[in-house]
Amino acid sequence: MKNTKRKTKKRGGIRPVFIVILIAALLLAGYAFVQSRRQAAREADPYYGMVEVFNGDDYVWITPQDGVALNDLDKSEFINDASGNLTEPGYAKTLLPIYRRSDIKAGKMRIKEWDYYCVNNGHFALALTIADNSYMGLDSISLLNLDEGWQITKSPMRAFTNGKIGLPESSEHGDVSSSGKHYSILLKNEGDKRVLIAQMDNFGPEGSLYAKVTLTDIPPESMVIATPFDKDKHFYFNQKINCMRAEGWIELGDRRFELTKDKFFAVLDWGRGVWTYHNTWYWGSASGELDGVPFGWNIGYGFGNTEAATENVLFYDGRIHKLSEVRFEIPMDEDGFEDFMKPWVFTSDDNRFYMNFTPVLDRSAFMSAGVVLSDQHQVFGRFTGRITLDDGTVLPVRDFFGFAEKVENKW
Repeated sequence: MKNTKRKTKKRGGIRPVFIVILIAALLLAGYAFVQSRRQAAREADPYYGMVEVFNGDDYVWITPQDGVALNDLDKSEFINDASGNLTEPGYAKTLLPIYRRSDIKAGKMRIKEWDYYCVNNGHFALALTIADNSYMGLDSISLLNLDEGWQITKSPMRAFTNGKIGLPESSEHGDVSSSGKHYSILLKNEGDKRVLIAQMDNFGPEGSLYAKVTLTDIPPESMVIATPFDKDKHFYFNQKINCMRAEGWIELGDRRFELTKDKFFAVLDWGRGVWTYHNTWYWGSASGELDGVPFGWNIGYGFGNTEAATENVLFYDGRIHKLSEVRFEIPMDEDGFEDFMKPWVFTSDDNRFYMNFTPVLDRSAFMSAGVVLSDQHQVFGRFTGRITLDDGTVLPVRDFFGFAEKVENKW
């Protein structure tokens, strides 16, 4: 039998290019449908995309991010080599820009650099500062007993440090120490934790002070801002790390205070920049837990031109929620002077931050020597009010401990 091969005609398959075109057309049609549904929802609901919050007096509708000055920093360089001005003012959630003291073009005596830590549990607090203001270095140790209503602050100064203290150019690495007659401060950065060690002889009536505090649980996001002043080559670069947990001990004479990480929280104020001679700033900060979740805030103004971004943020469960402008309303006495120990009120333009503040202790200091002046009121107390997260969640806040301050400097 003769074998024969059956010839078959090759069929032309659907070419891949036509499949891609078909998928793209379907995606475009789906996108157009979704957009039309969203537009219809907007037209049908005047409050589409908004949330209702209580501003202290009444319920109002707001758009969570409406009106927030927010220029995201995305450059790795910080100082413009040619002019000495900021390459990009704005805000970030990590320490993205690079700071180098050698890049600064302004007069070297105008440079201000500091590391400030404050640890507290609402009953007592420890604050440590190492600052290099170029013409003057300042080291400071403060201990506050908020239940007993007293505070001790000692702030030794040195002339013409001009960068010799060696404050790190990044908050992410590097240790800094400073010492003088009868005292020493060491701020160690060990990556996933920070260790604060301080000692001062004859700190107060009860005797000498010794302290060792370890900070852990550093959150993934922090407040970072770069703002210019309205003067050439002047700027402020700042990071605030809130809600770090603290544990360790403080000894004052024969008394010993134990710090446990379930009760104590810390904030780092890391500042670098070139400041104008005369300025006044307002700053508020709080760190703790709200219903078992790490929570706090950073608010303030007076740190340069904030058109590109403000430093007002909420911290919730390790993440940043950006706020618009926040106003500090400090009461006046009958003579027209600010009465820092009367209740304050805080409100934000976007109605997402409303707080009544009950002062407990005013850590005040005044110094005037020739052309140098410093008038400080750092007031510790309790906040009660409401905040709104980015997703519209409204959280009541009651008796939450923190501080707010007004500082005027001629430096």
